[in-house]
Amino acid sequence: MAITTFPTVDKCASIGREKDTVVADMDGTLLRGRSSFPYFAVVAFEVGGVLRLLFLLLVSPLAGLLYYFVSESAGVQVLIFTTFVGMKVSDIESVARVVLPKFYSGDLHPESWKVFSSCGKRYVLTANPRVMVEAFLKDFLGADIVLGTEIGIYKGRATGFVQKPGVLVGKNKADVLKKTFGETQPEIGLGDRHTDIPFLALCKEGYIVPPKPKVKAVTRDKLPKPIIFHDGRLVQKPTPIMALLIILWIPVGFILACLRIAAGSLLPMPIVYYAFWVLGVRVTVKGIPPPPVRKSGVLFICSHRTLLDPIFLSTALGRPIPAVTYSVSRLSEIISPIKTVRLNRDRALDASMIKKLLQEGDLAICPEGTTCREPFLLRFSALFAELTDELVPVAMVNKMSMFHGTTARGWKGMDPFYFFMNPSPAYEVTFLNKLPYEITCNSGQKSSHEVANYIQRVIAATLSYECTTFTRKDKYRALAGNDGAVVEKPKTKKRIMGC
Repeated sequence: MAITTFPTVDKCASIGREKDTVVADMDGTLLRGRSSFPYFAVVAFEVGGVLRLLFLLLVSPLAGLLYYFVSESAGVQVLIFTTFVGMKVSDIESVARVVLPKFYSGDLHPESWKVFSSCGKRYVLTANPRVMVEAFLKDFLGADIVLGTEIGIYKGRATGFVQKPGVLVGKNKADVLKKTFGETQPEIGLGDRHTDIPFLALCKEGYIVPPKPKVKAVTRDKLPKPIIFHDGRLVQKPTPIMALLIILWIPVGFILACLRIAAGSLLPMPIVYYAFWVLGVRVTVKGIPPPPVRKSGVLFICSHRTLLDPIFLSTALGRPIPAVTYSVSRLSEIISPIKTVRLNRDRALDASMIKKLLQEGDLAICPEGTTCREPFLLRFSALFAELTDELVPVAMVNKMSMFHGTTARGWKGMDPFYFFMNPSPAYEVTFLNKLPYEITCNSGQKSSHEVANYIQRVIAATLSYECTTFTRKDKYRALAGNDGAVVEKPKTKKRIMGC
């Protein structure tokens, strides 16, 4: 049966389909891109690192030759083996849940999504490993059932091979569809290539999604569900060319990151701004920073972007500003050019210590809840309201072209390195007006919660952010599977030689 016997997807009516069942392919159908390499590359880099990505890139020409000249199944099998062999399945599931959705959602096909979303029952039948795509398809596209290639698992790790009936292409797709639906025929089938014909023929209506490289993806404001949490290191989708650039850049970028970190850590703070400029780091300062000479210190409340927030605040001010921080790694603390005050496991604050620091000079806090309704910020405000009414909100934005400089799943000690490994990273620091006395708690007119909410709204409005109801715990539960608390290692007695 020729592929031309099926009408194109734009001929499919999407009105009155609430009781219909749709079965859709993924690559080239629900997604605009026909190649799954970028998504395998994301898993390879996020779980296995740059060496695994290099291995995948070297093997990809072989996979392409097999895919186009031997069989689709063989080509996909090579990608699966190269990407997954030896990986913990839990790590693959984590990346599938908190990293891949951002890249998948940026490639959603508008015509296919129009039909898929109009149906009451939604099935996806794909050659991609189910473990890699199920989280996105169910959580963000509302798929009821995902029928994908099943990978082999041994003692919690992927073997790199696939389970029977093998990679779901061609006849395997049709067999799985028959097994799932029995004698019942789904109303709509969506595919994009000749190997989809066997399963399309089993549907009452079959439609082909023609390749249209220039078709625009579904815009972010029309996505079925917004991407709130993302925890990947890569900024751009790693196409083969981008993957090659990343691999070639990392050795150079790491050396450059070490130079940039050394400049920020060893040079006097008044000249760090200029040293960063020479090394390709751009710091843009907006607003009017408060002068350093005051009777009591100013508390700078910054929006949180990376662990480097207080560093760039100090760079913008030209003087070191101590920072109250939480869950910072020991390495980050060692290389930091400013004094850091760490919170304990319960996030308790020593009021006398904070008061002493404010009497000595300025202080910065960068709580993760400055742009969402986060109780963590309220606890800060409740304490500082009793200690100072010198509150200056600071809106911070950073720009990265290759790597994100923050993570919840990985080792946070690498966060500064990943940020500075970008070819030309940038921070924009906007000093907002100091809170009027009548808005502070010391005026007796505002509670600490009202002050905190006011600061959140001011920062969010400046950055054009929308405040959400998610808390820090929500974020870490979604990204890392925990509540974000730092587990203190039990102190062990030193062994005495000879005992």
